[in-house]
Amino acid sequence: MRIALVHDWLTNLAGSERVLLALHDLYPEAPIYTSVFVPEEFPQLRGADVRTSFLQGIPLAKKRHQLFPYLRTVAFERFDLSGYDVVISSCHAEAKGVLTRPETLHICYCYTPIRYYWSGYHHYLDNPRFGLLNPLARAFMPFMINYLRVWDRCAADRVDVFVAISRHVAERIRKYYRREAEVIYPPVNASLFRISEKVEDYFLLVGRLIPYKRADLVVEAFNRLGLPLKVVGTGSELESLRSLARPNVEFLGRVGDGELAELYSRCLALVFPQEEDFGIVPLEAMASGRPVIAYRAGGATETVVEGKTGMFFDRQDVDSLAEAVRSFRPEDFDPEAIRRHALAFDLPVFKERVRRFVERAYAEFKSRGETARRGYLVKLSGKETEGDHGEGADEKRARA
Repeated sequence: MRIALVHDWLTNLAGSERVLLALHDLYPEAPIYTSVFVPEEFPQLRGADVRTSFLQGIPLAKKRHQLFPYLRTVAFERFDLSGYDVVISSCHAEAKGVLTRPETLHICYCYTPIRYYWSGYHHYLDNPRFGLLNPLARAFMPFMINYLRVWDRCAADRVDVFVAISRHVAERIRKYYRREAEVIYPPVNASLFRISEKVEDYFLLVGRLIPYKRADLVVEAFNRLGLPLKVVGTGSELESLRSLARPNVEFLGRVGDGELAELYSRCLALVFPQEEDFGIVPLEAMASGRPVIAYRAGGATETVVEGKTGMFFDRQDVDSLAEAVRSFRPEDFDPEAIRRHALAFDLPVFKERVRRFVERAYAEFKSRGETARRGYLVKLSGKETEGDHGEGADEKRARA
């Protein structure tokens, strides 16, 4: 199979980009098509065949790709993918809008239908990154979003097969695109994590410090509890969280992969307060043998096993989280059992599932194509036309 990979943008290494790297490892000869690419952020792609759009020549597009959603729709439609048997789009934005031939199978590995198109854009206007553009954004966004939502729905129709990162996302695909999706969970690279012989006296929060991640709930809950909390990550909420926190809360900023793995392995538990479409951070903690205290919503409900690998709190508020932390007993959890559970999401497992799925989907796609072509030829030959019964039918069939 001649395969091409398509990804929305390659500007920083986050969860979806790690999935793309896994796909690149699986199909190293496949070129990668993307809107913009910042090579220094991806040493793993040194030597890879990365093909960018016209947006690559616009300097601002690399740093503020969020400002160019309309131009990205044009960029992905302009890629020539006519030479491939299979196109795999790794998509949470416009990558699924590429145009492919009828003979090409387009598989979309979907992280989510675009949230600010389908779940409301109003809270995005409060993001500090809009700055002085905010009045302009408020004036034009309703009109722009209306067009982009229609474009996104049409783009979804260009996909032959959807694969969702979780059942939660599969439900959103069914709701907004009216399509079914198979679920293949994203991978955790379990080889990077280990069980520590020593667990220390602190809880851990990991992730970008932005509003929907709800780090404020965790800081307020631990202010009340007086228990030690370490916070890994940076973001727009960092300074306000620092001003809110008491001395038992420590902010570590951005840390290296080795230090993060050590922090996971030595914590009492990871706290996960947000609703995510999937959420790789809980699996990283579990790969380190540590339990997770998670909000009962979204992808965490598909990865955390209550009473075995962690526990849930039911309301996204300080009282509910604080009560869960109070009732947490680390001795109730077996680190070896937690890690075994995480290994079901390991990187080699993901690659093998994707490989089998692509081969099966392509075989079925080719089979459907052959069946359709045979059906067309049958109709063209007159074998199924009206009047092919009774007197003279045998002669018509013989001529056909």
